[in-house]
Amino acid sequence: MRVLGIDPGLRNMGWGVIDVDGSRVTHVANGVCKSTGTALAARLLSLHQQLSDVVARHQPEMAAVEQTFVNRDGAGTLKLGQARGIAMLVPAQAGLAVGEYAPNAVKKTVVGVGHADKTQVDHMVRMQLPGAEIAGPDAADALAIALCHAWHGRAAGRLEAALQKASA
Repeated sequence: MRVLGIDPGLRNMGWGVIDVDGSRVTHVANGVCKSTGTALAARLLSLHQQLSDVVARHQPEMAAVEQTFVNRDGAGTLKLGQARGIAMLVPAQAGLAVGEYAPNAVKKTVVGVGHADKTQVDHMVRMQLPGAEIAGPDAADALAIALCHAWHGRAAGRLEAALQKASA
């Protein structure tokens, strides 16, 4: 199973791709889509084009996106929500199921603490994906989202198998 994790951002949209085979997880690629242009529409278009290229190049089978939390800056939250829309649209256009995870759920899954900081997330991603060259904090967050999705997918698969076995 190949998983694409996406950390939405209007300036920098992190992405990370991992392969999952049972309990084995391997790093495939990661990077950051940097928006270009000054107008919002141009920036969103550049993110769409770059992320579409990532999907075409790495052929993920599923995707996961971090949910946006609302903060005091309503305009900033709205703009981030538009970037998140691109992060969800691109995999959906490729026919992929898209999982969504709250930031605290990602941190709790990867680090073990729901309020971990970026350095802790980066460290644990590097521990779980040894040898991976990580393109920066946004890419590390995206890999953490992919790891979270892989873990939750395995857990759901085990639960489904147990339920089928119990009903047989």
